[in-house]
This record gives sequence, structure tokens and C-alpha cells, in this order.
Amino acid sequence: MKQRIVEARHARIELVEEGEGPVVLLVHGFPESWYSWRHQLPALAAAGYRAVAIHVRGYGRSSAPLEVEAYSMLQHVSDNLGVLEALGIERCAVIGHDWGSPIAANSALLRPDVFAAVALLSVPYNPPGGRRPLDAFKQMGDAFGEEFYIHYFQEPGRAEAEIELDVRSWLRGFYIAASGDGAPAPDGKTVAFVRPGGLLRERFPVEAELPAWLSEEDLEFYTSLFEHTGFRGPLNRYRNVDRDWLDLQPWRNRPITVPALFIGGEKDGPTMWGARAVARHASTLADLRGNHILPGCGHWVQQERAEDVNELLLGFLRSVDW
Repeated sequence: MKQRIVEARHARIELVEEGEGPVVLLVHGFPESWYSWRHQLPALAAAGYRAVAIHVRGYGRSSAPLEVEAYSMLQHVSDNLGVLEALGIERCAVIGHDWGSPIAANSALLRPDVFAAVALLSVPYNPPGGRRPLDAFKQMGDAFGEEFYIHYFQEPGRAEAEIELDVRSWLRGFYIAASGDGAPAPDGKTVAFVRPGGLLRERFPVEAELPAWLSEEDLEFYTSLFEHTGFRGPLNRYRNVDRDWLDLQPWRNRPITVPALFIGGEKDGPTMWGARAVARHASTLADLRGNHILPGCGHWVQQERAEDVNELLLGFLRSVDW
């Protein structure tokens, strides 16, 4: 396994790679890392692929601009292209989880000549609709008299203050709460909403043990990473949802044409809220080769169900010629 930094157009992107063969680009989500693909990197390499897992901008040693607009979707797609150019790669498959899923999806949408296949984990493909996302998220929160977490993340510094007060305990609670092993919140409500004037951590399960898929060593890796970088860059991704909606309007009714796969968790919020988007994959993903919902699984699918996810990904990749 090799770890290095490449100059990707106008950004520095840290990456880890393993194996030789057709390239598979792995894009993580929030609050994660290339390390979230630790079970996929060796499996892909053993199957004859060159697996490249990046730290998206704002994470690790990748570039971390201060400006919110530096984290737009178009900029992330450009970073993916810059990584491939730096590595001398003309075509690849791209796999994304959480925020990495829409980054992967839009990479395939905008440059199908480069991204020859796409696998989306946890977050289904949902093309731009007729409403601004923040209006929709506000309505979701108002329906419960609370604040949807994406809306909570919008004000710069607000969520950072909560998380960075105790990074380790926040990550621990968030990972457990969003997993298939998560116990109910103290008030029985979901971690996706924040009470008026409250904190997201109030919905984390109290005194829950680490699940089998997340070791103390794993938690320490993530904690060390974010104690060093902070959360401004990662949270700025959420602060671009309306900008992305506007930027992507020219592709509003265009399906993704390359071979595609979706893997979600039965207990995962984005998969459950996105049930209609999953059902629409038959039309929004023109070459859909599977919608898979893993029983009992939460949000961190490639970590919670590593063997199942590896089997599905490898079967999908074997069906694609690039």
C-alpha cells in the first residue's frame, strides 16, 4: 500500500493505492477518510484492480481552502479528474460512499468518457429537482418541530464548535448512532434531527459499546485525523447544496449512462429517506446493474458489511469492460 500526495489541477490530494490493473477510484464521505475503504483496498488489489482511495479536499493532507464555495460539487468532480491526470489514468471505475456517492455520481454524469462505471453506497442518486435543497430540508425539520441535520450544519462555526469540543466522543457517538448497531437516542428520536437550540450529540446513544466493525484502533485513527484538521472543510461540503443545485441544472433531466450499482443499508437514514430515489434508479441510472439493500445494516455499509459489499462490488466490476 502506497500513500502520497499528488498535484490535482489546482489542489493537492492525498491518496492511498494498492494493486495493479484497471483503476478503481474510491471516494469517502463525512466524517470519514481513505481509511474507510481499508477492507476494500486489499480485496480490490487481490482481484486484479488498482484501488486508489483519496482524501477529498478538506480532509487529511489534501488541500483545505477556507472559502465555502471551494467545496462545490463541480470542484470535487474536477479534483477527481485532476487525480486521474496526475496518475496518468484515462479511464476508471468510481465508487463513492455518503457524500462520496453524489461526487461519484456526478463524476460519471459529467464525464462518462472518463468514469466508465459507478457504484453508489448509502446515498442513492437523486438528480436536481424543482426545489432548492435547503427549502426541502427546512420543511423536513419543521414537520417535526426540529432542525434537519443538514440545515443545522449550514451556519459556519456552529457545528464545528459542537464537534471540536471533544472530537473523539462526538465521532464515537455519531458512528454508533448511524450504524445498524445504534441504540435509540435518550429521547427515542432520530440522530438526523436537532431540537431547537440543541446539539446533535444529544441524540447519540448513551454508554453504547463499540460495535464489532469499529475497533478502538479504528476510532483512534479517525480521532487523530480530525483533531489535526478540524471540521471546517468537511462541513463546507454541506454548505454548497443550493450552489450545487444551481450548477447542475443544465443536466437536470439527464440520466447517468454508464453501468451503475447501488448498495444501501436497511437501517440507514439516507437510504430510507431516499427510497423514492432508489425506486427511480431504473430511469435515472440508465444501465443499472443492481439495487441492493443489506438487512440490518446502517450507514457505514463498506465497514459494517465489508465481505458482502466486497462481493457485490467485485461482481459488478467484473461485469464492466473498461
